[in-house]
Amino acid sequence: MAPKWVRGTLVCAYQLSITFGLLIAAVVNILTKAIDGAAAYRIPMGLQISWACVLALGLLFLPETPRYLIKRGYKEAAALSLSRLRRLDITHPALIEELAEIEANHEYEMALGSDTYKDVFVGQPHLGRRLLTGCGLQMLQQLTGVNFIMYYGTTFFNGADISDPFKITLIIQVINCVSTLPGLLVVESWGRRRLLIVGAMGMAICQLLIASYATATNGDNKPIQNQILIIFVAIYIFFFAASWGPVVWVVTSEIYPLKVRAKSMSISTASNWLLNFAIAYATPFMVDTKSVDKQAGSINLGARVFFVWGAFCIVAIAFVWGMVYETSKISLEQIDEMYERVDHAWKSRKFEPSWSFQQMRDFGFSDSGIPPTEPQLELQPSRASSASTSQSDAGASASTGTTTTTAAGSSQEAKMLAQLGHVDLSY
Repeated sequence: MAPKWVRGTLVCAYQLSITFGLLIAAVVNILTKAIDGAAAYRIPMGLQISWACVLALGLLFLPETPRYLIKRGYKEAAALSLSRLRRLDITHPALIEELAEIEANHEYEMALGSDTYKDVFVGQPHLGRRLLTGCGLQMLQQLTGVNFIMYYGTTFFNGADISDPFKITLIIQVINCVSTLPGLLVVESWGRRRLLIVGAMGMAICQLLIASYATATNGDNKPIQNQILIIFVAIYIFFFAASWGPVVWVVTSEIYPLKVRAKSMSISTASNWLLNFAIAYATPFMVDTKSVDKQAGSINLGARVFFVWGAFCIVAIAFVWGMVYETSKISLEQIDEMYERVDHAWKSRKFEPSWSFQQMRDFGFSDSGIPPTEPQLELQPSRASSASTSQSDAGASASTGTTTTTAAGSSQEAKMLAQLGHVDLSY
């Protein structure tokens, strides 16, 4: 639904809402941790149910997006939806232009074939690579170790002999919420790739420093080790919240074409939750150092578990460099062209769209997927330049036709053009 110039910022605002919810949850946990009896857990769970009810009621009033309505064949409803979103009259030229581009893109995609789950993996242009990019980002987001902090932070800090783990968790959640704002502000100016790479570098440094100090001291000098743990976990959360927290969702919401967007997003999001489950299940066996009878099969890494998360952050840097295309400042429809024309992700920042799907439809591409045979029908950079070019070409052709007619008797086409010399053929 979002215009291209604020699309990344608005998706980051989605992550900001999540971090604000996590902050509220941390506050509720502190307020209820001292309650004796079942209310200590019933109050937090009851509040979760109340927000779920708000979400369910809101879904009843949620309008459909213009792209979805075009896909279903409801052009009038799509125009009304886009008019509401852009706060423009339904007859405004900019709105008509955007709607025509969405419609032309959909026609072009349908001309290329069906939208089955098989196409998600093997379709063109490079749908399999895009799916791998989305799934890889979602998996690596979990493997950076953020949910180790979010799910087991209180238990881990308690195991590290930190006096008030609930207070530390609250501080972490405040940092998590506030640190989303820098990412929201720079996601458009820096771009997706740079923000993800810088964020992964920052997270890797913090985690490797924590694990290295814990290994070097071998558990000695606990006060200093705990200070280092808290400081660098806080810095790590800053880098995550400003980069990998929101930007992964920005990229995965942008890179898929309309016809397979829902299917591709479902698979990439499922990969996120698969790794989420795996990490939540495995972490107690990886970290457990304090329980009286150790978890069966526990490897007791303690703070050295940050070596694991730090290593995956280094993998994340390489993955973003080689796989993630820069999608800022171009429309969702133009991302298809980028995947067709740009072979390597690290070259995508220099990409400039050269045509629109609306022009392709006007010249006969989108209905059949076959280019026109006439060599003079070349795609122009924009609709406006196409109009002026058509007008000047008409005048030039008319004068040429007149000259040819006077000189040696010309064809029927030249005579017709001579008669239309002053007619505006632009559209």
